[in-house]
Amino acid sequence: MTKAPQSYDVVVVGAGAAGMSAALRAAHHGLRVVLLEKSEYFGGSTARSGGGVWIPGNYALVEAGQVEAGDAERAKTYLDSIVGDAVPKTKRDTYIDRGPEVMDFIRKKTPVRFAWVPQYADYQPEQPGGRLAGRSVEPVPMDARFLGDELKRLHPRYAKAPANLIVTQADFRKISLGMRTVKGPLTMAKVTMRKIIDTARGRKMFAMGNALAIGLRKGLIDAGVEVKYGADLTGLILDNDAVVGVHTSAGDFTATHGVILGSGGFERSETLRERYSPKPTSIEWTTGSVNNTGAGIEAGEKAGAALDFMDDAWWGPTIPLPNGPWFCLAERNLPGSIMVNGAGRRFMNEALPYVEAVQALYAGQATGVSHVPCWMIMDQRYRNRYLFAGLGPRQPFPGRWYKAGVVKQAASLAELAAQIEVPAEALVQTVTRFNGFAETGIDEDFKRGESGYDKYYSDPTVKPNCSLNRIDEGPFYAVKIIPGDLGTKGGLVTDDRGRVLRSDGSAIQGLYASGNVSAAVMGYTYAGPGATIGPALVFGYLAADDIAANA
Repeated sequence: MTKAPQSYDVVVVGAGAAGMSAALRAAHHGLRVVLLEKSEYFGGSTARSGGGVWIPGNYALVEAGQVEAGDAERAKTYLDSIVGDAVPKTKRDTYIDRGPEVMDFIRKKTPVRFAWVPQYADYQPEQPGGRLAGRSVEPVPMDARFLGDELKRLHPRYAKAPANLIVTQADFRKISLGMRTVKGPLTMAKVTMRKIIDTARGRKMFAMGNALAIGLRKGLIDAGVEVKYGADLTGLILDNDAVVGVHTSAGDFTATHGVILGSGGFERSETLRERYSPKPTSIEWTTGSVNNTGAGIEAGEKAGAALDFMDDAWWGPTIPLPNGPWFCLAERNLPGSIMVNGAGRRFMNEALPYVEAVQALYAGQATGVSHVPCWMIMDQRYRNRYLFAGLGPRQPFPGRWYKAGVVKQAASLAELAAQIEVPAEALVQTVTRFNGFAETGIDEDFKRGESGYDKYYSDPTVKPNCSLNRIDEGPFYAVKIIPGDLGTKGGLVTDDRGRVLRSDGSAIQGLYASGNVSAAVMGYTYAGPGATIGPALVFGYLAADDIAANA
């Protein structure tokens, strides 16, 4: 006997930032909401992330004295300059205009509190409207005991912080420099002492994306939102051309007023990656949630939705470690390392924002010269100074990394070239030329160190360019780099109200989307730290507003 559908005012799919924001807002409009989650966990890719949010003009920036008159217009100018016509201006402007309101709502209705990440520059701060001091905020660490047993359902983390400490993004920047500045050991001492005190007091502390996911989940509990786990989306229920519900592995759910998809991207779908992504590609290279297989995108497309940006992702140079991919942030930015292709040559500014870095990698691959994998070259000086992929300064690379072929070591650059199968003469020439740039402080080939963003993960003690240092102290190392990602960018085309659109621009009645299930508000670029989660929160909220306005 077929089970009768369960009926709600609003059905939301996906318990990441987009879905939880949408469900929370709908509930506070007085609508009866159910949140359906495919897995047994809440948080999705948000819980695995750094938790940064890029929303200009929000209260945390105001409190930090980082908002000046006209900042909203400058932020719009910035998106105009880097995104351009790839995304309609009305949608980009709505994001800037409504974003602070969404942040205020989250502050009022959840335990989440945000703080400015000092000096974490916009990713292209020299573009018109860009901000060198940055517009990114991150969750303040929180004690999650209030969730009780529900805390066991928090999505597993991508990677543990050093020594399993509670580390913010601001902390990590300082710690990554090891002993190079006094801030490194002082910050490590601070977070260690904080861990000791928290443990003694029985606190269950969480930071970054964990804190954001936990806080949103508490907001849903307080608002009485029903969450159903193990409900895998299998399709949309249509009445003529209108979406009136969803089919799931846990049964059918009908929506009187609307369905909001927040089900994530398709980074874990080999089929969709092979169809849309640049090659080579693999589901093994992503750090996105294992549950993001593109079900919402496929269901929306079957209902007539247009798709966009399917060939792009939230890319990042990534190390394919034996226990899973490591997304490189500080490692490739720190001075004393370069990246080379199969010809043994540099091919980009290694300190580029991570999306643009992989775009450069794939552009190189298209020339016929192997760039996948490429190799990060460094020397012992670099290893003595800095954290690397979770290892402390001077800590040897694990034997299993060598056994897996991820790391190569040699006494000379020529020997290293043989191990990574690139021309020895080319690699020696490349490093020699780079060492000359380190001496002058000017990267004549790729301008590394000229952008304000390049300097964020750099070493201020290195002169004359904090992003450049010689590579000449053996032994020498090569670390394999592949085009990884945090998730995919492509998805359902939506408007400034979160409504899903057909290719002719008309809206599919009853269907909304936000987050990585929808085509990225940032187009083919990335405005700054948190420009994934920010739009997810904002357009989930706006989708609920539109439903409530028409209920």
